[in-house]
Amino acid sequence: MKLIVGLGNPGKEYINTRHNVGFMVLDYFLGNNLKWKEKFNGLYYESLIGGEKVIFLKPLTFMNLSGEAVVKYKNYFNLDIEDILVIHDDMDIDLGKYKLKRNSSSGGHNGIKSIINSLNSNAFLRLKIGITHNKNIDTVDYVLGKFNEKEMDLLKSNFNMYEEIIRSFVVNGIDKTMNIYNTK
Repeated sequence: MKLIVGLGNPGKEYINTRHNVGFMVLDYFLGNNLKWKEKFNGLYYESLIGGEKVIFLKPLTFMNLSGEAVVKYKNYFNLDIEDILVIHDDMDIDLGKYKLKRNSSSGGHNGIKSIINSLNSNAFLRLKIGITHNKNIDTVDYVLGKFNEKEMDLLKSNFNMYEEIIRSFVVNGIDKTMNIYNTK
């Protein structure tokens, strides 16, 4: 069993904001017409990929407390840390780029910091999706700001790649997925 976590903030005011890239990737992967269930302060959906049961999770705790929901799902489903993939925004990566990472610090991302602290581990896989950093805008205002049309088109042009990465993680695990898809 695998847990795929898309990070974001709940609420209509956060739709299409830079911080909600994780939610957006899950919505693209699963489609927008799903009936999500709610448990442990998160929305979840169960599916099968290559015969493997997969739980998709959107924490409803708001970004800075994401770990509270993630650890509850990890414990309830008795998952290993290596069975978790977290998808999130990263300001240090240019829009249109991504990086797969594990065993690393939060890089200043409060959602990841919360997950590392709650799991007491950083050994889970992270799909870091670049949102670029506009240093002329306050960081909070920037990550909570919406993508413009051009930025959204560039982001969406990579959704098929993110879908391949999710499928590879479920079927092949962390190491092989990193070897195949990590950008140089």
